[in-house]
Amino acid sequence: MRLYIVMENSAGKIAVLLMAYGTPNTLDEIGPYHTDIRGGRKPSPENLRELIARYQRIGGRTQLLDITRAQARALQAQLGDEFRVYIGMKHWHPYIAQVVDEIVRDGLRRVIALVLAPHYSRFSIDGYFQRVRAAMEQAGAALDVTHIESWNAHPLFLQSVAERMLGGRAKFGAASWDDLEVIFSAHSLPERILQSNDPYPQELRETCEGVAPLIGLKKWRLAYQSAGRTGEKWLSPEILSTLDEIARAGKRRVLIAPIGFVADHLEILYDLDVECAQRAKTLGLAMHRIESPNASPAFITALTSIVREHLERESITAQSLRAQKR
Repeated sequence: MRLYIVMENSAGKIAVLLMAYGTPNTLDEIGPYHTDIRGGRKPSPENLRELIARYQRIGGRTQLLDITRAQARALQAQLGDEFRVYIGMKHWHPYIAQVVDEIVRDGLRRVIALVLAPHYSRFSIDGYFQRVRAAMEQAGAALDVTHIESWNAHPLFLQSVAERMLGGRAKFGAASWDDLEVIFSAHSLPERILQSNDPYPQELRETCEGVAPLIGLKKWRLAYQSAGRTGEKWLSPEILSTLDEIARAGKRRVLIAPIGFVADHLEILYDLDVECAQRAKTLGLAMHRIESPNASPAFITALTSIVREHLERESITAQSLRAQKR
């Protein structure tokens, strides 16, 4: 068990732990970073060369850590002094365990854990919460932690997507959705999640169905991107195949809305802006994607509401339990 010097002036504050996937900051960190993702197994020399080439293509690194810090600062400003916002990464520095230690040292006991991914899956989101629990056990810390599992249908999140989709449509100089093909995209997961009725695909559809009426969108497609190379089947349809299908149907303009991502990182900057853009060009398609939420005011307002509403629900639940015990 570790010993901590506790900062008394933090008493009463609520910690908000924002968690993201992580990103290497230099080309030299790509190997160790992907070894961490692979549970300690190093990528093959061939795969490592390909990964390095992808990062080089987008400037050598992504801005994910910088963006997450900006999101945290903006959220802190909106939440106010009652809260203290922290960031922790799943696969790189600052690791979630390091940040849990920091929360303990700061003397906070109440923690709201929020993954910066709107859609819940036991395969992906649970991994973050498991790391929080493991860090607490390692630290011997009796933290009061609650998790926000998903926020895929929160009205302010849907509205922020809708506003960015209208901005994406404007890139075509179009005032309507006529002759525009819309692809909502999200990170693929292994197809085996369907065997356990994982809610991930349904939550994605709920987001699409929530956004479409806000902007008068009558038809859209959902596709998956960034599948891992594991030898097993991943969720489909895959986004490159979807572009092929659109081209075969004689369509010529495509707007991609990556609703599963909230920041510019490799899956956006390379998988969409390079790989999908190249495929679209080869197919004779005009392609744009909507802007990422990053630290935009509308998105931060949505996060603020998500945190405050969660805290209110927890308070109501606690009051109800206390009343039942009387």
